[in-house]
Amino acid sequence: MRLSVLLLVAAATPVAAQLRSAPSTRATVEVTLNPPRPAQGQPAGTPAKIKLDYGQPHARGRVVEGALKADLDTVWRLGANTSTTLTTDVDLVIGGAAVPKGAYSLYARTSSRGGWKLIINKNTGQWGTEYVKAQDLASVDLVAKTLPISLESFVITMVPAGDGSPKGDLRILWGTREFTTTWAMK
Repeated sequence: MRLSVLLLVAAATPVAAQLRSAPSTRATVEVTLNPPRPAQGQPAGTPAKIKLDYGQPHARGRVVEGALKADLDTVWRLGANTSTTLTTDVDLVIGGAAVPKGAYSLYARTSSRGGWKLIINKNTGQWGTEYVKAQDLASVDLVAKTLPISLESFVITMVPAGDGSPKGDLRILWGTREFTTTWAMK
């Protein structure tokens, strides 16, 4: 009898009320770089791709408005769960650092000298908190700014330049903070 009552209650409750949103989701950003148009009669080249795959946490009241509070000189995973992965089919320059084609994990570090740094790490596939400094390829400055609105979900994006050239900005956003650096095909 007890089981049948529970089933009746569950069946009477709308599906939306029974479901809860996940604490984090997966997100993917992909930039496609088209090769120059071939000469007439020549086959088109294969587009190159730059891809970011990351766990996307949602604030749910955890982000302090106006700033992400962090201990100085601490490395932070960018996102949730497994490490954020950057995969590129082409050589890049990110924030002035050469990044050969391949796969990398991205982290961030607060600096006692002020500001934040983006860390590009050669280790991939690990849990996001398993950072190994010896695998760092580069560390570049991030420019911080305050947003006029608060974003509930963590976002990493690569915004191409408006002129069609293979370059743009890599942006990290959450709460009322945005951190930016440049990217370009080498």
